Amino acid sequence: MVQDTQDDLTLLVDQMTAAEKADLLSGRGLWKTAAIERLGIPSILMTDGAYGVRYSTTQIDAGDSDDNSLQGFLTLVNQQADDAGTMFGTTRPATCFPNGNLLGCSWDVDLAYRMGAALAAECQNFGVHLLLGPGINTRRTPLAGRAYEYYSEDPVINGDLAAALICGLQDNGVGASLKHFACNNSEIDRTTTSSDVDERALREIYLAGFERAIEKGKPWTVMSAYNPVNGIHATQNAWLLTTVLREEWGYDGLVLSDWHAIKDRPASLTAGTDLDMPESKPRKAQLLAAIETGKVDRETVDAACVRVLELVQRCKANERPGIPVDLEDHHILSRQIAAESIVLLRNENAALPLDATASPRIVVVGNGAIAPVIQGSGSATTNPYRVDIPFEQICKRAGEHCTIRHMPFDVDDATAIASAIDTVLHAAEDSDAVVIFSENAKSRNGEGNDRDTLKLMKGHDDLISALAAAGHRVIVVLSIPDTVEMPWLDEVDAVLACFFPGQGGGEAIARVLFGDQNPCGKLSASMPVRIEDIPGWHTYPGDHGRHVYSEGIFVGYRYYDLKAIAPAFPFGHGLSYTEFSYETMSLDKEVITPGESCTVTVTIRNTGKVAGKEIVQLYMQPIEPGLKRPVRELKAFAKVQLEPGEAKTVELTLQPRDFQYFDVSRAQWVLDADAFVIEAAASSRDVRLNQTIACKSQIFPPAKLSRQSPPSLVFAHLEAETILRDFLKTKLSLSDEEAAAILDKVRGSFLGFYDTLSWFVGDSVPEGEIAVVLDKLNEIENTP
Repeated sequence: MVQDTQDDLTLLVDQMTAAEKADLLSGRGLWKTAAIERLGIPSILMTDGAYGVRYSTTQIDAGDSDDNSLQGFLTLVNQQADDAGTMFGTTRPATCFPNGNLLGCSWDVDLAYRMGAALAAECQNFGVHLLLGPGINTRRTPLAGRAYEYYSEDPVINGDLAAALICGLQDNGVGASLKHFACNNSEIDRTTTSSDVDERALREIYLAGFERAIEKGKPWTVMSAYNPVNGIHATQNAWLLTTVLREEWGYDGLVLSDWHAIKDRPASLTAGTDLDMPESKPRKAQLLAAIETGKVDRETVDAACVRVLELVQRCKANERPGIPVDLEDHHILSRQIAAESIVLLRNENAALPLDATASPRIVVVGNGAIAPVIQGSGSATTNPYRVDIPFEQICKRAGEHCTIRHMPFDVDDATAIASAIDTVLHAAEDSDAVVIFSENAKSRNGEGNDRDTLKLMKGHDDLISALAAAGHRVIVVLSIPDTVEMPWLDEVDAVLACFFPGQGGGEAIARVLFGDQNPCGKLSASMPVRIEDIPGWHTYPGDHGRHVYSEGIFVGYRYYDLKAIAPAFPFGHGLSYTEFSYETMSLDKEVITPGESCTVTVTIRNTGKVAGKEIVQLYMQPIEPGLKRPVRELKAFAKVQLEPGEAKTVELTLQPRDFQYFDVSRAQWVLDADAFVIEAAASSRDVRLNQTIACKSQIFPPAKLSRQSPPSLVFAHLEAETILRDFLKTKLSLSDEEAAAILDKVRGSFLGFYDTLSWFVGDSVPEGEIAVVLDKLNEIENTP
């Protein structure tokens, strides 16, 4: 079968019975496709997840029986990342790389590719053909339980990082599954609550990252989501899976469902979900009955079967089961990705990096320093091959001349909190620096569980404030799924956002703390000051089974810019131990026209004393657009390594789509603005250079005129004045001046054209005759 051509596969499908087709389009057990031995069709193996290979020995090696598969699936989804005693004993050790929430802060497509290649090597070693990731749902709210899996609030980062990871996987023979298509942005009643999103927001935000990743990465599979989209379940949403995905974007790979997401198997197949995962005997029986009765047409069934066979063929042709894999090398890579992604949010008076000789007494506070939070909870949770303990790595970095002490902090009730804070304050009395490891409550994030607060664990805010008030140099290290509230922010000296850094996070944190790694991560999602500032907060999480995405296209930084709200930290923010100057910027065009691209060059220099990396962010600000647009939007980025004093010029290309918005009334992407300001920035709120490019907008046919059209629209037609004046002169025997005077009276009305005209001329001009005149205008070309 590996060498079969497209025609061979079609002939193979023709030989199948209806039952065999139903089998092929359904999973086998939890993690495999069905094998059809009679026809020599093998099975392939798939598993989670996007940042580590989760190979369950009990679910995969024990066989394909589905007797206990649902219970096994629910156990998997509901597991907690820190519950090693019940979860990790059933999965094979693998590399737990930084989760999407931190990888997104790398803004580094090369690192994402290398991570994909490493994941592929581990898949090949395990005999896994298809890895169920990456996930790129938009981080529209930091409360979302699975926000930790995803990269960004912006489709450019989502699409580019996903494409790089996909290529890393597939270039090395393992398929990717881009998920969850689409709008799986909340865990609250996720299988029944409809994500209600207007089409422009869908096109410009929520689908744009998928479109970009598919165009650049060409994933072998796309996974449809649990939730309904605008009232229709994603697994059976024909507009989403067929009209947009296949017909508009030209996607020719396989669509599989999220696990047990399908509600109506025949409807899902007709809509475009080829493969139902995992195996479900009731759903398979539904499909078989639909095939036998003709409820699902044969062409649809056969096309889906061919796509499954193409996937199986591709996977089997590239498999290299049991190849050796160097987990130590992957651990080193995990450390590097984390170190280059950690974001230095605040660094007052150069509190960091720490100097072991100048700060010989360091107190490290918090359980996260010895039992680190490295990943989120749910189906993607990985059994780490090894874990760097932050406190141990800090001790190694500090050296023998530094005294380091660890103080635990894990309390619940108010009395215990006060006592524990006093104990830490006493221990820190003679310290030169205090490093606090803080996190949100572990049970309040993960698959199936949105957070209901942005606060840290009990007592942590009070602890941080108390240490700062005591006059200590305070460095806060945050291990979080997404943003948290920081009421103590102005009181502390430095803050590191580590998100979920994977198994190498402990070493990465130590490197950043002591300056062995110059921090170069930048936020890929805005950090609001308070929970009420979250875009769409007033309609979250919806009611009566509908969740209206009320912010529309104004997601994340787009909302904060629109409302002139200062976030705690803006999108794209991240400090360094060096400084960068943006020196020159140029465009290769003075005017942008429909279908054209524009190349932008930016020269930056490292003006500091240490080597570092800067992320050049290219934003676009429209001037007088045809429809309301965000103040600015990210369109491209580049990460640049610079030695002290070194300058480099980066070249970024703006594609035709980058200048356009989606016009729902015309059902197309539109170029319509007076001009654009192209901005080179260090963050969305730190624009360093800009250039303006004029725009030659698209020309569209005018709106059809009717007797109810407002006079302003009628008189916008270049020939309206002449034709209407001549009509009134003839019809009412008027002079030029008299006819013009009537039209002047009509011109200022906000009512319909005929209603206004009849107010001045009565019924002397029949409505039908005005309709004829307006039809004549509609037939005349309205161009200067």
